[in-house]
Amino acid sequence: MSENVSPIKYFLSGGFGGVCTILAGHPLDTIKVRLQTMPFVGFNEIPLYAGTWDCAKKTVSKEGFRGFYKGMGAPLVGVAPIFAMSFLGFGIGKRLQQNDPNEKLSELQLFYAGAFSGIFTTIIMAPGERIKCLLQIQHVDTIPKYKGSIDCVKKLYAEGGLKSVFKGSCATLLRDIPASGFYFTTYEILQRAMKSEDGTFGLLSTITAGGCAGIANWIVGMPPDVLKSRLQTAPEGMYKRGVREVFMALMNTEGPIALYKGVVPVMLRAFPANAACFLGFEVAKNFLDWLLPNL
Repeated sequence: MSENVSPIKYFLSGGFGGVCTILAGHPLDTIKVRLQTMPFVGFNEIPLYAGTWDCAKKTVSKEGFRGFYKGMGAPLVGVAPIFAMSFLGFGIGKRLQQNDPNEKLSELQLFYAGAFSGIFTTIIMAPGERIKCLLQIQHVDTIPKYKGSIDCVKKLYAEGGLKSVFKGSCATLLRDIPASGFYFTTYEILQRAMKSEDGTFGLLSTITAGGCAGIANWIVGMPPDVLKSRLQTAPEGMYKRGVREVFMALMNTEGPIALYKGVVPVMLRAFPANAACFLGFEVAKNFLDWLLPNL
């Protein structure tokens, strides 16, 4: 990304990039959530899923390929504003640290701008993540509690009001602030390193930088994401002290390794999904530069 892109173009291009992300990565996200939230089993018990591949096979055999796209409605509806707000936050975070629009920021300043963007998305991200996770863990061999995204919102509100709909907001913030910092910083640094002599970015550099940014994001964000998924899918009234109680319960029963449950599908998803995101972002930004050069 060039240093002087307007925040408005960040907003519009980020929304398009977000749609590309969901379409490319939702199936592996479903597997991730199912692995993160499957019941803990004792020493001689057989787990619901033996791993990523086993989860994928069981999902296809019982639910067909449509099972991978359960819960996609909520993030797809919300993803454009979520990513738009994320990229807008990054653009504003950059501008706040610049004395001149063309001033090149340091790596630490890029991190601050990226972390700032994580704050922007939580108000939209948290309820969308809550709905997505609840729908993703519904299996075809059980009677579904929720018929879809709208029905899920209605029932959550009836059970606990807006507090229930926004359950997991702090955990989402705990994940997104540091993860977003590493996300945008990684992309910017790699793009700077791979840009051509005329200062432009090629297709390969965008795909590589975007994919690596996604991996960096999840290396940092995976542990709080596990806590968030556990908290958001727990029965109403459970974990009254929030993410801290989830963490203590997880440590007591499963140990630190549980913080990386579902890491395989996450990393398999991270590269292509985020490569698609930044590719979509750059395509949309170039289009806007052509359409609205003075914006």
